Amino acid sequence: MDPVLLESTLAGLGQPAFRARQVWEWAARGARGYDEMSNVSAALRGELTAAVPFSSLELIREASSRDGTIKALFATHDGRSVEAVLMRYRDGRHSLCLSSQSGCPLTCTFCATGAMKFGRNLTAGEILDQALHFRRDHTVDHVVFMGMGEPMMNLPHVLEACRRLPSVGVTHRRTAISTVGWIPGIERLAEEPMPIRLALSLHAADDELRSQLMPVNDRYPLAEVLAACERFYATKRRQVFVEYVMLRDVNDGAVHARQLAERLDPRVYKVNLIPYNPTGMYDGSPRATIERFRAVLEEHGVRATVRLTRGRDIDAACGQLAAKAAAGAPAVAKAAAGAS
Repeated sequence: MDPVLLESTLAGLGQPAFRARQVWEWAARGARGYDEMSNVSAALRGELTAAVPFSSLELIREASSRDGTIKALFATHDGRSVEAVLMRYRDGRHSLCLSSQSGCPLTCTFCATGAMKFGRNLTAGEILDQALHFRRDHTVDHVVFMGMGEPMMNLPHVLEACRRLPSVGVTHRRTAISTVGWIPGIERLAEEPMPIRLALSLHAADDELRSQLMPVNDRYPLAEVLAACERFYATKRRQVFVEYVMLRDVNDGAVHARQLAERLDPRVYKVNLIPYNPTGMYDGSPRATIERFRAVLEEHGVRATVRLTRGRDIDAACGQLAAKAAAGAPAVAKAAAGAS
């Protein structure tokens, strides 16, 4: 639902200001349409149905994993692909991975989205509609902006969506924005009153290798990125998550772990080691290699955890489902139940 269009439409109909809040609260609680809004008149529901689409996204396909992960592929009104994922954990967490752009202008070599043609920034309404889609069938309590796109390049719309996430069930402290190291966005987020977490996609601790994996490193070298993250920590007093995808025989050796530990202040950073969900160019590191890497970091005082692998059987890595759809792959059957 586009909150701006909703508010302007209701104002144009002469409705009181509280009416937009009333309609939004229904949507945020999981309503499937205007007809469920029992405290809104039938006449007004009809006018809203005609003027304000209940969702700005069309569901194209949905897939459910054996581990409970659900991935959805949407299309925008102008035919752009958007993906979102719901990850359900045994401890009761329901975490959403949301997209901020259709495609991505940054060509990280390990990322399926990076191989796609960039579409455009998503609006706040299109970001929220990813969350609302899952909210209709599930409670949600965490959000990470680690889906398609670089959130810091669309930060105004991302933050506008974040302001409304608490009414969906996700507090600001349980919301994290990931970046490849887009320094202007990191600096802007540090000024934001909302206590949103920062996650840095790092993946290599020396500039030469990081530039091979992530060309954006040529624009924002690692030392400058880490300095911006440390300024964020100094301002917000919130530890920065470091995301490090484990690529076999590329960035997963003991020497790489020592380099990483030497670059990171353990007061500022916590490392998440991510088993790679293969997209074709690289292989993922074996579990034993990941564990050795983690042990080296811990020996050097850097706290590290290995992230659970989710949704491998449904192409849950960012961009995979959209890429298959664009290539004309057979449709993924929509599952009736189940759900990073």
